[in-house]
Amino acid sequence: MTLPVYRTIADMRAQVAAWKADGLRVGLVPTMGALHQGHLSLIDEIAPHCDRIITSIFVNPTQFAAHEDLDTYPRDEAADLATLETSKADCVFAPGVAEMYPDGFTTAIVLDGPARGLESDNRPHFFGGVALIVNKLLSQSQADVAIFGEKDYQQLRVIRRMVRALALPVEILGGPIIREADGLAMSSRNVYLTEAQRPIAAKLNGILKTLAHSTAPREVAEEEARHALLAAGFTAVDYATIRDAETLAIPDDNTIERRALIAARLGDVRLLDNMAAI
Repeated sequence: MTLPVYRTIADMRAQVAAWKADGLRVGLVPTMGALHQGHLSLIDEIAPHCDRIITSIFVNPTQFAAHEDLDTYPRDEAADLATLETSKADCVFAPGVAEMYPDGFTTAIVLDGPARGLESDNRPHFFGGVALIVNKLLSQSQADVAIFGEKDYQQLRVIRRMVRALALPVEILGGPIIREADGLAMSSRNVYLTEAQRPIAAKLNGILKTLAHSTAPREVAEEEARHALLAAGFTAVDYATIRDAETLAIPDDNTIERRALIAARLGDVRLLDNMAAI
């Protein structure tokens, strides 16, 4: 049986209404396509928490700046749909830009808290666009539960804070990072890496582990990580830091858990990774 693909909000909501009329719990796995094993793991992770699974595919223009890779972001819907046919997904929501952002759309979401710093220092537009599209997808799908990967850890914290602040009736799950055999976190943008860049990219995870497990003062450990990344061949380091795992602020006496986070560049390719820190 071919997986149903819904292109309009009305059609998606009609299907969800039918499921909910039968007392079924609905899960949402938002993606921008270019699916890999990390995305499929999110579908597997959410499956025990719901009766029906929607996987959305939408490359969201509001989270890209004019100089970023919106036009070149990997897109292959046919391959994505073929991949999802063998997954636990029950349908696909794949709207066009005009469906999501019709003429005259002017709404914006302003964020604070965990959205401050890190990604926002380098991509100040990013979380406003993410919060907007996630809010729209949650509303349009009427999902009871949604899942986001921990690879984009700050994004996960921002979404959880937004959902709590707006009292949205949805549970937000985090899915563990899925890695290549050499430790590189899976990402749709990994296809941008050249053959020469690939072994350098693989070194990021080891440097992250050293940062996360360091017993040196935080500032010293962070500086050592930056030097290690540049020595390994990365062309720039946006951040290599240890933060409060909940608030993403600088750790203090109230911090219960810490998180090590890195964003580093190889030419035009930007790689992110994170893990729990001691």
